[in-house]
Amino acid sequence: MRVVLIAVALFCAIVSTTVVDSCLPTDLAALKAVKASLTESKLGLFNTWSGTDCCLNWHGVSCDPSTRRVVDINLRGESEDPILSKSGQSGFMSGSIAPEICNLDSLTTLVLADWKGITGDIPQCLTFLSSLRVLDLIGNKITGVIPADIGKLKMLRVLNLADNQISGEIPASMINLAGLMHLDLRNNRLSGEIPAGFSKLQMLSRVLLSGNQLTGSIPESIGNMPRLADLDLSRNQISGSIPDSLGKMRVLSTLNLDGNSISGQLPSVLLSNHGLGILNLSRNSIGGNIPDVFHGNSYFMALDLSYNNLKGAIPGSLSSAKYIGHLDLSHNHLCGNIPVGDPFDHMEESSFANNDCLCGNPLKTC
Repeated sequence: MRVVLIAVALFCAIVSTTVVDSCLPTDLAALKAVKASLTESKLGLFNTWSGTDCCLNWHGVSCDPSTRRVVDINLRGESEDPILSKSGQSGFMSGSIAPEICNLDSLTTLVLADWKGITGDIPQCLTFLSSLRVLDLIGNKITGVIPADIGKLKMLRVLNLADNQISGEIPASMINLAGLMHLDLRNNRLSGEIPAGFSKLQMLSRVLLSGNQLTGSIPESIGNMPRLADLDLSRNQISGSIPDSLGKMRVLSTLNLDGNSISGQLPSVLLSNHGLGILNLSRNSIGGNIPDVFHGNSYFMALDLSYNNLKGAIPGSLSSAKYIGHLDLSHNHLCGNIPVGDPFDHMEESSFANNDCLCGNPLKTC
């Protein structure tokens, strides 16, 4: 009996050791498929992806210590990672994202960022990774469309697909990502309008959609997003007027709408907003006068209204602003005296150039 107990104990120890020294076979197979579909030769990151224990010293891979399931893949081509710092160069990776990655059904973070050469589509099956909180594929050459069912990722907090070659429309299902905090789709080939119901994303603090081919108007309802601090819709084909609701947003600090086809007039409530620090409305078709609504709490690090159809005089209340770092009113139809005093005393001629009949320092004397 004693010999049998010893044999059983020895067997259990062997099994236990085997379990500890390996990750789940399905996770291991999925990672091997990911490795096989990508090529990175400059830094040799995938040289660490060997053996049966993908939870131990596999670069960029992290596991849950209790379940030993893979929960994070974090591979960045430009970062402060010691491997990149030691090499003194940014990384380059080619290939595509293997659909087998979707077998990592405990994944919470997927970062394959700034590798410049990853191509192919975003696997549609990623929408089945119900625990996914971070999806960051910025800085590659990914094509295709954003998965139509992206809204199934109820746990998603960060979606960053910027600087790729993704086309199609922003999926309507995206409005179901109730917990999304950061959305970055800049510099792609996205078309169509901002989805109806976009304001349902009440947790969003940053919406970066610049450098696409988006059309339509800015939804009035965006003004009802209470945490939105940074809105960038620049360099698209957006038309219509600027909703007054944007000027009523309490935490909005950066608004970039430059390089569109926006018309109408400047909302007074936008220019008098106490919290807005960066406002770029340049290169549109905005007309009318500049509202004379600046005040002692106006604090603009940058105020750019250039290349529009603004007319009339420069409002004198600009002199009462607490701070204006960069001001550009050039290429409009403004006329009259440039106000004196701060901030005008430190402005260059280029800030007022190519208007109809402006005069005074730093332009010619009236």
